[in-house]
Amino acid sequence: MTTSNPERNYRERVARAVAAIVADPTAEHRLEDLAALAHFSPFHFHRIYRGLIGETVATTVRRVRLAKAAQSLGAGEGSVTQIGFDAGYDSPQAFSRAFAQFTGLAPREFQRKVGLMIMKSNDGEDGFDVKIVERQPIEVQALLHEGPAATIPHTFGRLEAYVGARPTGLRYGVVEGDHDDSQGCRYHAAVSEAGSALLDPALRTMTLAGGPYASYLLKGPYTQINAVLTALCINWLPASGYEADDRACLEVYLNSPKDTAPQDLLTELLIPIRDA
Repeated sequence: MTTSNPERNYRERVARAVAAIVADPTAEHRLEDLAALAHFSPFHFHRIYRGLIGETVATTVRRVRLAKAAQSLGAGEGSVTQIGFDAGYDSPQAFSRAFAQFTGLAPREFQRKVGLMIMKSNDGEDGFDVKIVERQPIEVQALLHEGPAATIPHTFGRLEAYVGARPTGLRYGVVEGDHDDSQGCRYHAAVSEAGSALLDPALRTMTLAGGPYASYLLKGPYTQINAVLTALCINWLPASGYEADDRACLEVYLNSPKDTAPQDLLTELLIPIRDA
């Protein structure tokens, strides 16, 4: 699958619709309005959107709303009931069912596991099982993510389309900056494919830097990743004797959501470090 200029034009136009959804997830987001924003005919817009993004508009709206709810729960911003209402759900029961399907955890369980982690004091009893590892440089093929963090799954969907049925190695998230800072964060979805030709011209070759990293194995849905990285930087790093280095943080996806329940997903989170 090769990205042509017309396809890039289509993607840029559809990206305007995605950006509008992310900017105001609880709005109605009628197809006619999104089609006009992307300068497509309403008759063809949904087919084009689904083909490029890999899901329907309704699915994107639901996922973005739940991703925002997960962020609010992790940060302790309000009660579970209020966060559910803000996400557009009429009852706590409906919100709980949808959130559990999205993350594999009930809202209160998610809040306990992630939100309280961030709030813990740095007293050496935070329970983080962090290991210091030395990694060798590794070559990957990467696709730059364009847009807010809530749409990162779309970029991985595009990466999978480029990879196709060819056997490849591990998937990586390469994070330069903070997920929550859409202007200052650069994120690449990547696959290890050392020494081979580019799988698709839309990809680029990157070398993930070697050196020492703080490694934490996260078990659970990907919606926890940013909150756990924040908790590690706030609670573990200051007392560790290390400080963050300028290399990119890495997310190493050890299994796949295609055949793994959200609560059983395994992600190695790697923070580059140097002696303080």
